[in-house]
Amino acid sequence: MKKIRMVCAVLWLSVMSLSLLAASPPVQLAQVYTDELPVTEYLVSEKLDGIRAIWKDGQFVTKTGKQIFAPDWFTEDLPDVWLDGELWSKRQDFEFIQSTVLSYKPNENHWQNIHYMVFDAPNQKQPFSERARYYKTLLERLGLKHIRPIEQFAIESRGVLLQHLDEYVARGAEGLMLHRKDAMFQDGRSNALVKLKPYMDSEAVVIGYVAGKGRNQDRMGALIVKTQSGIVFKIGSGFTDGERNNPPKVGETITFKYHGLTKNSVPKFASFLRVRKDE
Repeated sequence: MKKIRMVCAVLWLSVMSLSLLAASPPVQLAQVYTDELPVTEYLVSEKLDGIRAIWKDGQFVTKTGKQIFAPDWFTEDLPDVWLDGELWSKRQDFEFIQSTVLSYKPNENHWQNIHYMVFDAPNQKQPFSERARYYKTLLERLGLKHIRPIEQFAIESRGVLLQHLDEYVARGAEGLMLHRKDAMFQDGRSNALVKLKPYMDSEAVVIGYVAGKGRNQDRMGALIVKTQSGIVFKIGSGFTDGERNNPPKVGETITFKYHGLTKNSVPKFASFLRVRKDE
């Protein structure tokens, strides 16, 4: 009888695990800004440092297709249309957002601080400029304080764009997003969507450690990481004392910032930002 219960429990856990997984939805991904970009052909918005969330078929999922467990009150009045956006609270609050949004058991009090910031309505078979008008009108009519349209604005030149970047970053923003006005929605990465930040960022997998010296004696001095393209290098800055005492585990994926590449394609002046939870 005990064996039967154990088998049933394992089967139940397996079914529950499968229920949390879904096929990755179509997601438009951003390329990195270059100076050759014809900026007047784009609409611009703030880049929010939140959790990407797709509202489709009555639920939130991440860009990799995993369910987001929002409270019922948060989703009950959302329209039955496909929306794309960020679950976000405020600038420079990513750790709180991540822990709140990616929890399997929603914390009602914490979710009171979360907003769904919508930046696209992919099921509208129209150029982005029309889709932006559509989602803005839709959400303004909806009138929910926690569901908001992201403002899109046009710019006249590269100089004006960079001025906006400086102003937004000075207020604590991560950067800007540029979305080509005439672009139809398309899955994957293209120049229809471009990100502009005062630094570049990327992801790498932790494969080892370098022991610390001096004030970092007896704790982690640097991570040894490997990028998706196979570049192996060290990251030794950007860590708190707590992170050096309990560094990211081997096999975990981290996000780091950097300022260009060497001739050997190694990120320059790389600095640790955070461990990336599996979204």
